[in-house]
Amino acid sequence: MSNPWDFETRSIHSGFDQDEKNGATAVPIYETASFAYNTAEELADAFQNRKFGYLYSRITNPTVSVLEQRITALENGRGAIATASGMAAIATVLYALVKPGDEIVSSRSLFGGTLQLFKEIFISFGVNVIYVDPTDSNAFENAVTSRTRLFFVETIGNPKLDAANFTEIAVIAQRNNIPLVVDSSLTTPYLFEAKGYGANVVIHSTSKYISGSGHTIGGVLVDLGNYDWFNARSESIRESAQKAGDFGFLARCRRQVLQNTGGCLSPFNAYLQCLGLETLALRMEKHCSNALALARFLAEHPRVQSVCYPGLETHANFEVAKNQFGAKFGGLLTIRLGSLERCFEWIRRLKIAKNLANLGDAKTVVIHPASTIYCTCSEEEQIAAGVYPDLIRVSVGIESIHDIIDDFDQALAEV
Repeated sequence: MSNPWDFETRSIHSGFDQDEKNGATAVPIYETASFAYNTAEELADAFQNRKFGYLYSRITNPTVSVLEQRITALENGRGAIATASGMAAIATVLYALVKPGDEIVSSRSLFGGTLQLFKEIFISFGVNVIYVDPTDSNAFENAVTSRTRLFFVETIGNPKLDAANFTEIAVIAQRNNIPLVVDSSLTTPYLFEAKGYGANVVIHSTSKYISGSGHTIGGVLVDLGNYDWFNARSESIRESAQKAGDFGFLARCRRQVLQNTGGCLSPFNAYLQCLGLETLALRMEKHCSNALALARFLAEHPRVQSVCYPGLETHANFEVAKNQFGAKFGGLLTIRLGSLERCFEWIRRLKIAKNLANLGDAKTVVIHPASTIYCTCSEEEQIAAGVYPDLIRVSVGIESIHDIIDDFDQALAEV
């Protein structure tokens, strides 16, 4: 659904104007487990979808609905479902689309949590995952079989920081009638117009840039409204579309998966994420400009072995990233310092940057992925994801870039 407002206006006003009873313009927090009806007939009608109504906050909630409508507006989508975390959003999409014996064609450049979800849950569930190089679009074509049910790709690999060509992958997906599912957590709707590049479903970990302050966990999935679910490869989705029409995919995600697995978002967290959305555009501009400045500084530093950032012209996917993300390249970069010991020593000497397992925070944060997020992965899996013993992932915050550079420089001087 198109919206005449610009991005910044949609991020503030979509989904809620003001409380009709009291005139409040801040999104109300409906911190309630359930919702009362005056008659048994009314409650029965709501349960049986004869009329709309809120039933139980495990299924949906008015505060959560505002977040869903706001994200839908930012993505120009058909509808959204908010979840308890980004991982819950990914799991909900996968459970809706695959069954034992099906296959997923996925980028091999994956966040460690997603990789573990595939390995420890879906493979044991009988779903085969075929990993391909996301920068080789033909690899997706070559991996397609009669059992393929979706393509899964991150907009920017975390932490490999490679950028797939979504225009090419979308053509392959469409030709083979396969939904293209994109994790846009690193780029947000502000940098990447998922629908415009042929994605069919987009996922965000709202814990990150959308929240913006590291104070809450959440996720969201969005049906972008450009895939024919009536003719999907997935039999369960086709059946759902026969009942719910164009909303067949969303209906299966909410009614069959979210409702039964309980991965719902709390109203209070939804409220905090609505607040985060109001400043998303401003923060992403600062994250991107700070990250580019820091990457350029570190690229010239004699004690840094290498820097990976899509905004550096030396990056292999610079042109693709430049075209897809509007010459903005996100807030994440990685550096290599030569050894694990040097990484640990440098982290100990930082004064401003925090050492923690998050990204997209207003604060600059760092982590050593090999010893943390990817510690249970094999060496082969780590290398495929761009993880090395001497690599540090940096999520560049919105502090003064001069203070960030000074902090990194003083720590490097002592390593």
